[in-house]
Amino acid sequence: MSIKDQLTKLASQKSYPSVTIAFNTSRTIPDNQQDPIKLKNLTKEAEERILEEMHWREAPEVLEKLKGLSDELEVHKNLESLHIYLSKDTFEFIRTTWPIANEGVWIDDTFAIRPLIKAMNRTEEYLVLYLTQKGVRLYHAVDDAIIREVENDDFPFTESAYNLTHLFSETDNQSSKLKEFYNQVDKAVQRANPDQNLECLVISTDDNYSMLQQVADYPAMYIGNISTDFNSPNQKNEFMKDAWEFMKQRQHENRGAAIEEMQEAVGKGQVLTDLQEIYQAAIDGRGELLVVHQDYQQPVKMVDDRTFELADDPTAEGVVDDIISTIAWEVISKKGRAIFTRQEEIKDLGQVVLKTRY
Repeated sequence: MSIKDQLTKLASQKSYPSVTIAFNTSRTIPDNQQDPIKLKNLTKEAEERILEEMHWREAPEVLEKLKGLSDELEVHKNLESLHIYLSKDTFEFIRTTWPIANEGVWIDDTFAIRPLIKAMNRTEEYLVLYLTQKGVRLYHAVDDAIIREVENDDFPFTESAYNLTHLFSETDNQSSKLKEFYNQVDKAVQRANPDQNLECLVISTDDNYSMLQQVADYPAMYIGNISTDFNSPNQKNEFMKDAWEFMKQRQHENRGAAIEEMQEAVGKGQVLTDLQEIYQAAIDGRGELLVVHQDYQQPVKMVDDRTFELADDPTAEGVVDDIISTIAWEVISKKGRAIFTRQEEIKDLGQVVLKTRY
């Protein structure tokens, strides 16, 4: 499940107590050895706050999950931040490659997803399909890191199970069999990504990538190919460096295309630059493309459901710390796109601009 899908699911849930724990983590030893200690302290805080408000019999499932939380932390999987969501019916871990400004515990009848929204928009989430005669594996990646290997009834395709070395031999007789095999791989990727909400980068030879494209039901799902040394079936560190460079270049190109699209929309009267109007259009589902300068954020105090006043102190009582994150989520959750960029061309239009659907 993608981060966007997880957030959509979490945003729709309402149950008291809903506990959100978010804190910055480390990828490497010895720094990551402090992460369990930090989690233990935050867990204790959550338990104490719940027991201050209710008897343990009123929330036994939540308290039980909190009690065993430290046992669930897999330190070697940590990236830059960890977000934990738990309630009577929910237990979710979400790791991101972006640190967060405010660590802590939130307890309410809904989950605190706002800290993740901007991180999600800065994050590239995708699949990596590793195609070799040593085996075929599928990975779920975020930015420069593999967050998990997809292991199900299809993956991994092992050399022994499919006689891959024989399949990959360069003979005319094997060509049709190899195409049949790649058709199986394509269908397996689709089953692992049924809504096609994650694009897939392929690691293979150019010839084999071309063959995969020929037999794929939805070739556009595969966004490109990186050739690499296939002497080892699992060179994650090596191919992920190349994968992330590919994705960063693609991000840059996509941001440039989005800015061009926005500039064209100006002449058609489809662009809003007033923050209040942008917010209202976003919650009404009219946002098609939101472009925001990377470092721009704006605290506000809500007057009612549709209007707000600008605020200076994001920590003041009743202040939404960053309305930009809220707007971005409204656009994305209603099938629009949100782009955060440092490219200076956006400043000709403003710090935040919205292209509307109508």
